[in-house]
Amino acid sequence: MKKILFTILALLSIFQSGFSQKQLPIIKASSNIAYYKLDNSVIDSTERWKILPEIKPDIFITPKKKVTIYTDLDSITIKIKPKIGYYVDFIILLNGDSAYSRIKYRLPYLSVLRKAKKYNYSDTRSIPEFTYQSKDNPNLVRIRQELKLDSIAGFGNETSKILNLMHWLHNTVRHVDNEPPKVKNAIDLIKVCKSENRGINCRMQAIILNECYLAMGFKSRYVICMPKETDFDDCHVINMVYSNDLSKWIWIDPTCDAYVLDENGVLLGIEEVREKLIKGKPLIINPDANWGREYSGNEYSETKETYLNIYMAKNLYRLKTPLHSEYNAETWEKGKEITYVELLPLDGIEQTPQKDVHTDENNGVTFINYKTNNPDLFWTKPK
Repeated sequence: MKKILFTILALLSIFQSGFSQKQLPIIKASSNIAYYKLDNSVIDSTERWKILPEIKPDIFITPKKKVTIYTDLDSITIKIKPKIGYYVDFIILLNGDSAYSRIKYRLPYLSVLRKAKKYNYSDTRSIPEFTYQSKDNPNLVRIRQELKLDSIAGFGNETSKILNLMHWLHNTVRHVDNEPPKVKNAIDLIKVCKSENRGINCRMQAIILNECYLAMGFKSRYVICMPKETDFDDCHVINMVYSNDLSKWIWIDPTCDAYVLDENGVLLGIEEVREKLIKGKPLIINPDANWGREYSGNEYSETKETYLNIYMAKNLYRLKTPLHSEYNAETWEKGKEITYVELLPLDGIEQTPQKDVHTDENNGVTFINYKTNNPDLFWTKPK
């Protein structure tokens, strides 16, 4: 106990906060799961913060002015000044182990996204043509037959088939943030999830659904949606599917079982959602959109505020997609080439090189990455 107290006192003299603190506040906990609420919101059991004493400090970033942390034994309310760089430090004493924690202010994600509204439609730097594998490809035929996709899609119109396939995937394979299996195609990913009673991350879900769309003759890509920062620990991967009926791409998110509409009930694409978020235009998500939380096994409804205004506003800053939409696109094998195209706004952090080629020494895969500031090239209609 003396050793613990000495360590706390020593670190108290080192730690600083966004305002002058003579002594850091200390709260106690016996469980490593804490809950939080922001400003004056109602506490939500899905809003969890895992207490991690090994991270010094463990940083909680928020755009709000007040954060209340609840442990199983204690609580603390911290007021935050809306000033870039401002933070407050405190300690959670977890069964005698000190978890040094920090609440740090950040700009709201929508504010960051609005600064990224400018593209360069005159950017003519060359990128190769996007391709989409034919549904007659033997591997895609196998997917369509083995997974019985015709029955799953149903016999309705084009939109109902696209949405039925999304709902099926969401309900068939649960979302868990973990390391993906080595073989990354629709049939093998579904098989390993069933045999090992496991889930997969959003990228793998989007890869499965992308192959299913291709197998049914829909032109589609999966899109890696990323924040402004080039070093990040969270992004999201969804699908873009071309609707012949609407003559445009539409937003499909199998992880959240979500699609997005305008105020007239018209399905929107990723480009349209991003633009409307920036301009503050009306957006609607389907009422049954939900995210299967991996830590509980339960599903929680998504709202426009949390899903679009916060989570996707963060992740719509930069967008990346494979050049070739095809079967087994991300199964890494020695000698394979995988090409991506990234769309950046003009204030993106890393604008160059426009083309980067590197071979991974561990798996022998060559990755080719193109960058463009021209959304017309990125969202080009399939031929």
